[in-house]
Amino acid sequence: MGDQYERLRVAAVQAAPVFLDREATTAKACGLIREAAGMGARVIGFPEGFIPGHPLWYHFHPATAPTSSAMAARLFTNAVEVPGPTTEALAAAARESGVYVVMGICERRAGTSGTLFNTQLFIGPDGEILGKHQKLTPTVGERLVHMGGDGGTLRAFPTGFGKIAGLICGESFNPLAIFTLVAEYPQIIVVSWPNRFPKRGMSCPERSLLAGRALALTSKTFVLSCCGTMTDEIRELLVYREDDREALWDERASGGSSIAGPSGAIVAGPMGTDEGILCADIDLSECVVEKIRHDYAGHYNRPDVFHLTVRGSNPSMVTREDS
Repeated sequence: MGDQYERLRVAAVQAAPVFLDREATTAKACGLIREAAGMGARVIGFPEGFIPGHPLWYHFHPATAPTSSAMAARLFTNAVEVPGPTTEALAAAARESGVYVVMGICERRAGTSGTLFNTQLFIGPDGEILGKHQKLTPTVGERLVHMGGDGGTLRAFPTGFGKIAGLICGESFNPLAIFTLVAEYPQIIVVSWPNRFPKRGMSCPERSLLAGRALALTSKTFVLSCCGTMTDEIRELLVYREDDREALWDERASGGSSIAGPSGAIVAGPMGTDEGILCADIDLSECVVEKIRHDYAGHYNRPDVFHLTVRGSNPSMVTREDS
């Protein structure tokens, strides 16, 4: 008879936070978890920094502007500690719904007054925290508020059907980060994307679709590209100059969530700009079919030629030597 691989439904949530309001966004996230579970989803992914929001203002406001400082302070005071009341609420929603959740959060290091991480939180269907992934290198304006993550958080997490893993935004273009996950043999990778990118360059829908298909093809996994979207309230907060309005109200710049299969083909989406939940029914045996052709962490590589070392510890800045 041989081994059997599961078929299951997965979901990519495309939504906007209640910007810089931790409690309101957590309540919204819990509602979306229950809604996606009601649609039959067993794995549910969310956008980057969904709770309480992503530091989008640096795309428009100067870093030294009083508005930037005020919003950065709000980001910190609304950030999420792990564990804490926010993670307890998310865990309860996952447990009640019996689903795996990958939630984008702005994580605050407990006991500090200024250290934040761009984090994906992994929660199991029993409500237990499986772990977290912290973005290794903050991008553009994120560097003003986020610290680089712990290398030990770049890993895949076991589930009842295989392994799931995550990457955040630009990490989905990082060959070494990708290979680190490929070597752990996940079947599903959730990539969390922000609400939008800066005014110039490739839009979030374009970039996430390109990256999602390439990552799926390389890793031979199902890739959930979970993109944020915008509300008029967020747009108004981000306006710094009047000529920002045209870019902020350009609906082509946001959304675009998609789900790609291990052959690189799109199996669901891409979505437009509206909020919604994108679902796909997937067959994990497809990962096997594609791995037989190209297993980049196995038979289709040369360990005698290439070797990757991943340092999984986050060095402490202070070492005490007490007498």
